[in-house]
Amino acid sequence: MPSRTEPPLRIAVLADSDTRWKWGALTAHRLAPGARLDGRLLRGRATPTARQLTEVGVTAAEIAEVTGTEFVRSAGRDRCDVVVLACVGGAVQAMVHGLAAAWEGEPRRPVVVTGYVGVVYEKLADGLLLRHGADLVLANSPHDAARFREVYEGVGADASCVTEWALPFLGDRNGPVRDQVRPFTVVFAAQPSVPESRADRAYLLRRAVAHARAHPEREVFIKLRSKPGEHTTHIEELPYQKLALRLPGGLPSNCRLVYGHMGEVLDRTDLLVTVSSTAALESLHRGIPTAVLTDLGIRESLGNHHFLGSGCLASWDRLDAGHLPEADPEWAARQGVPSDGSGEAVFAAARQRVADLAARPGLPPLAPYYTAATAPGYLPAVLARHGLDHRGRPLPGRAGTPREESALRRAGRAALRDAARGAYRHGVQRVAPLIRRAGEL
Repeated sequence: MPSRTEPPLRIAVLADSDTRWKWGALTAHRLAPGARLDGRLLRGRATPTARQLTEVGVTAAEIAEVTGTEFVRSAGRDRCDVVVLACVGGAVQAMVHGLAAAWEGEPRRPVVVTGYVGVVYEKLADGLLLRHGADLVLANSPHDAARFREVYEGVGADASCVTEWALPFLGDRNGPVRDQVRPFTVVFAAQPSVPESRADRAYLLRRAVAHARAHPEREVFIKLRSKPGEHTTHIEELPYQKLALRLPGGLPSNCRLVYGHMGEVLDRTDLLVTVSSTAALESLHRGIPTAVLTDLGIRESLGNHHFLGSGCLASWDRLDAGHLPEADPEWAARQGVPSDGSGEAVFAAARQRVADLAARPGLPPLAPYYTAATAPGYLPAVLARHGLDHRGRPLPGRAGTPREESALRRAGRAALRDAARGAYRHGVQRVAPLIRRAGEL
């Protein structure tokens, strides 16, 4: 008799920004190739636009915008086998509590997975404890897995959820194909909030432009995350597009602003330059010379301290002089960027773990470390921001008709975002208060 074929898993991904949608959707495909993927976008200031979703290049069977309370009501085992929470830590904690309350008494529940989009260089304990309670907390490298377990064990929390992983968007390991036609291409991968000050951002832009002028035989691309009016995980109060308009003489002919899928940009990159973007790990994975800038210092607030020992730290002065950094292979392997392709093994191990959990007749209730007993002065505010009380139940007035609630919030948010875009077009520098207000609706 032919063997019984298990139906493909159904995965619901909840994401709160374009970058986290990219991570969550690609994680879903890595965890269960061929699974049905339903996208849920958490309503807020950074909800991705259609263009940002398309740029990720992941196809979902269905995508809808939801509130946190709407999501916990709809994410039962009758609709999905696995839930991937691709959100900021506070949202993950709220959803873990909300789902635990919604699934109370259910004989079967979905497997809950969460993790980090990229390099973890700040708020390690805070971010990790806000993610505790998921069945799997994915760690993007052996280095991170060890740190994660140390944090959980240090507070007496169950650390068995920590699962070694690799960034799901580390794809083609081949570097760009060099030929005699395409010029040597330098890509500066900009970040929305690193660095923060106008002076520092203007400095980095000037140095990229100066490199283009000093090397007319090269192309210099300034890779931007979003277009004016779009929002990312971090608010960008001083976009490079605006700073570029004020450059004396403008951009030289061999220097331009570019958008699009990072993988496609890396296909034509010969030197990647950044302060601390996760794009550095994608670049290293492909064997592309990668420079992590030291011009503004090596500081925790910049995140470039994460690259100590990598061999990638360099200044624009050294790059202007022709330096091409070479990454230390042992450091890269510890950070989840092996040069031998062994990253596929960790995908397979996590995939098997998820499949085994999903096949069980029942799973124990979700048990986050933070409870009303362990964090009574912290947890209630975290949950309330997403419409939940201290038990994970919808707050009064937040459990109304989803359609009516969505329409009201959508209308208010759209009006404020239009105002923010208008302020940007007319030169108003600080549109962040408008954007924040839109996210609160």
